[in-house]
Amino acid sequence: MTTRNDGTSPAARLPTASELRLVIFDCDGVLFESWKANVAFYDAVLATLGLPPLDEEGRRLCHTLSSPQLYAHLFRDDPQMQQRMAETARRTDYGPFYALMEPADELEPTLRRLRAHCPLALATNRGTTVRGVVERFGLAEFFPICMGILDVPRPKPAPDLLLGCLDRAGVRPSEAVYVGDTELDRAAAAAAAVRYVGVGDRSGAELRVSGIRELPSLLLGDGDGAAFDGARVRRG
Repeated sequence: MTTRNDGTSPAARLPTASELRLVIFDCDGVLFESWKANVAFYDAVLATLGLPPLDEEGRRLCHTLSSPQLYAHLFRDDPQMQQRMAETARRTDYGPFYALMEPADELEPTLRRLRAHCPLALATNRGTTVRGVVERFGLAEFFPICMGILDVPRPKPAPDLLLGCLDRAGVRPSEAVYVGDTELDRAAAAAAAVRYVGVGDRSGAELRVSGIRELPSLLLGDGDGAAFDGARVRRG
């Protein structure tokens, strides 16, 4: 694949600030560090069923997969147990686990700065808790568009969530950016033809930042960065 002089491949090029009309965010691992909350929730569901807590692989996957995908992984040969897990999870109140979610550094000022430039959207593999997260942490003013797995036929890595956000915003893929933290996010962005910015080293992104506080510099040219290929971008 050919690269630009600065080493950024064409696939990683971002819309310029003047072209950018929508920034779409994943939730877990991007807006929040929610690993503890998700693990505690699913362990509580398993305990209700008299089952042991998640193993190391389950703890990793519960942070990225949708609930149905996780149940299929945990009980791949037992559809009945998958159903029991789903029913028990629906009856389990997520409320006590919100306290374990840690907002990203400079979450509100970052969202406020980006919203001043263009609309924002939320696209997450969460299901019934999407609205709860938005309400609990006062994010409704920033995210007029919120898409979870109950709103689309397929979760990530399918592009449905991102395509839904684009459709609601009336924006073309070339005018949007998706910010995620996993390979599932990268694959969804690629399938939707939306440019992808990763948060952290496990994001699978060619263009990545250490936290969302760096996004205004990267996307808008604020501070000491450049809007197209800011100095703070980390390349894989």
